[in-house]
Amino acid sequence: MIKAILFDMDGTLLPMDIEVFTKTYFQKIGEYMSSYGYEAKELLHGIWKGTGAMVKNDGTLSNEDVFWKTFSLLLGKDAYKDLPLFTRFYIEKFDEIKSSCGYTKSASKLIEFLKEKNVELILATNPIFPMIAQTKRLAWAGIRDSDFSWITSYENSHYCKPNIKYYEEILSHFPYAPNECLMIGNDVEEDMVARNLGMQVFLLTDCLINKDNVDISIFPHGDYEDLFNYLNQVIFV
Repeated sequence: MIKAILFDMDGTLLPMDIEVFTKTYFQKIGEYMSSYGYEAKELLHGIWKGTGAMVKNDGTLSNEDVFWKTFSLLLGKDAYKDLPLFTRFYIEKFDEIKSSCGYTKSASKLIEFLKEKNVELILATNPIFPMIAQTKRLAWAGIRDSDFSWITSYENSHYCKPNIKYYEEILSHFPYAPNECLMIGNDVEEDMVARNLGMQVFLLTDCLINKDNVDISIFPHGDYEDLFNYLNQVIFV
């Protein structure tokens, strides 16, 4: 019996071309922080390196601490003092990136459907952003952050996808066995790896990412209509 459903966000609940989103994000944050003395090229290099360090995080520190440790080594030991400026960017300017993403009513309809089933909902989005960025992107998708019992962010996580420890850390906050959980995502490498822990999985193909051209027939997969049918016929029978 499925007791918890984990959702990816980017390309799953929130349709997007990740390259377009990333390009727009870097442009906006570069423009914003340049007014506070940052050189855009150095800033983006620092963000890339900090993100890479989070992806390789071994769990010793939070992703937030790993990011700022790496970022400060590249842009100066006092860079961390500018954290409030970065927070202000997310408050004042991050919503301007919404136009680089798509939208589907199917996402919010699915969340409402699952809430009626009284299943635990967890937002398992890669925790390379602060919580404010996670909840804003949920709002772009027309979904309330209060619909989820747990949302991964760089503040509360010590690993990133596709590290299986990322999923283990999520489950450490709940009394569920892996086989009582279903992971839904669009990235074969990052999301379907949850199956190695014993979770059930569903690969949403609307914005499919399959870098290694894996045969996706090995996973339950399809668009939102297929997902609704899968849940009704397999999970909630």
